[in-house]
This record gives sequence, structure tokens and C-alpha cells, in this order.
Amino acid sequence: MTTFFDCSDDDGLAEGTRQARSAIETGELIVLPTDTVYGIGADAFSAAAVAALLAAKGRGRQSPPPVLIPALTTLDALAETVPQEVRDLAGAFWPGGLTIVLPAQPSLSWDLGETKGTVALRMPNNPVALALLRSTGPLAVSSANKTGMPAATTAQEAEEMLGESVQVYLDGGKVGADYSESGLTETSSTIVDATALATGSGKLRILRHGVISDEQIRDVVGDALEATAAGDQQPT
Repeated sequence: MTTFFDCSDDDGLAEGTRQARSAIETGELIVLPTDTVYGIGADAFSAAAVAALLAAKGRGRQSPPPVLIPALTTLDALAETVPQEVRDLAGAFWPGGLTIVLPAQPSLSWDLGETKGTVALRMPNNPVALALLRSTGPLAVSSANKTGMPAATTAQEAEEMLGESVQVYLDGGKVGADYSESGLTETSSTIVDATALATGSGKLRILRHGVISDEQIRDVVGDALEATAAGDQQPT
């Protein structure tokens, strides 16, 4: 049965986090607020749970979900190689709206889909999300909407699209951080691909333009960012 939890106070947050963790542990799906949009989450180490997440959104394995993490230190646990430029980006923009694609630790027992040996990582800037992640550890999380539909900025919008495919909805109010200093109206995280940088075969690429601007990224990594960057990926 689907359950909503108002996480606007400490008691609601504690109970919602407890129930969401229980759902995650039994392979169920949850919805949680992030700083950009609401996300649908699953145990990143359960292939069945990740498959259920993709099915709920109407996606296939060719669109693997990113993984949300609770702390900067989790980078080294999930990524095989972390270049200094990536550490600098994470230090500058995490928690926040930057997703970083890196080579995944080959020893990890997970199946996120057709990742080609990579993992997309982000530390969200939202107290509800961080409280849950500290309790559960890394979660596979994608935007809480049906593919092709607008991303949800409230728990209610997410429920209208995902319904009873989700067991627990954590309501943290309307989301969408103020990134006005970037001069962008995007609501999705910026996605950068650091796999070539990590392997020494190339530079950092921007796969999707979002709430962190190209200029902000270049200010941190300088010439490690490709002069021209393009691409298009699904929302996270």
C-alpha cells in the first residue's frame, strides 16, 4: 500500500526515513525530494529493484539510473578512479546539482543496466534526501516521472504519474533550488562525463547542461574541460 509521509518536521522525517528504509530493504520503490526534482529510488545493489524502477518510469536497461550518495567519501567506494579535477568539482558543487560519470568499481555487485562499466554519481542538496541516504547508503535514483513527462517538483505530482508502483512517498514540499546565479532556467542536474579524464584518454565532457553552468565548471577544472561539449541524456 502506498504511504505518504510529511517530512516538514523532525518526527515526520524520522518516521518517513524509517519507513522508506524498510521499503528499500525489501526491494520496494520510494519517492524522495532532491534539490532539483523529486526522484524515484531503489536499492542500487538489487538488480530486481533497479529493474522495477526502470519499469515504473517506462524505461529500458539502456537508460541506467544515477546513484545518489550521502557523502564525498563515498566517491572512492563506488568509483574505480577519481581524478583530482573530479574531487575539486565535488568539493565545489556537492551537495548540489552536478552528476559525475566515472568508471565504476569493478568489484561492486550491482546491475544498474547498460552502464558500460560506468556509474553516474551525485550528492543531493536536500535534508530529506541526505537523511535517507545516511540511513540506507547509496540509492539508484531517477527523476520521479514517466519517461517523456515533466519532472515532478512535488510529491503529489510524482504520485499522479507513478501511483502504486511506489510504496513510500517522502513529502518534502516543493523542490527546485535557486540557481539563478548560473543564469539558467534548467531544473535538472548538470551531467559531466569524467571517464576519459579518469583513464587518461581525454578531457571532461558535459553530457547535459543543467543547473551548474559550463562557466562554473570551467572555473574549477580549467583546460581539463573540452572546448566544445554537447550531448543529451534523460533527466535524473
